[in-house]
Amino acid sequence: MTDDMQAFLEEFEDLESALQFLIDENQEFLSWLGTTVENVGPGTMTLAIPYDEKLTNTRPDATDRRADLHGGVAATLIDTVGGFALQTALEDADPFEVSMATINLNINYLRPATGDLEATANVVRLGGSVGVSEITVESTTPDGETKAVATGQGAYRVFRSD
Repeated sequence: MTDDMQAFLEEFEDLESALQFLIDENQEFLSWLGTTVENVGPGTMTLAIPYDEKLTNTRPDATDRRADLHGGVAATLIDTVGGFALQTALEDADPFEVSMATINLNINYLRPATGDLEATANVVRLGGSVGVSEITVESTTPDGETKAVATGQGAYRVFRSD
């Protein structure tokens, strides 16, 4: 890790706070969605997006229930957290010097999301140039129960600085 990056990280209470700052300052779309860093660990990461009417699909026949979040919001979380989780698994490189590009993204929608979204990614495998993550997205139902609303798997090209 570069001295500049080490000094940057020391300005924050924890890694989650530093990554939140980087998202807010450098990822305008994720920031607009209200993306928050909930947890970071070796080979795993959790991001969340709060429910917001601007992100919904209002169904013409559904006047008695809360509008569903657009599936693209869950897809964005799956794609983003899957790549970020791979960076937490790097043992031989500085995660801030490595970038990712999505090669393939598979999403299975399980039920409508009507509350905040929380996506947790776990690394399946990280090789020299390709990594794979599995992701589960959960949402709180109107009756207060948390259920999986989507699952996904992403394959990512890993660009190392060597």
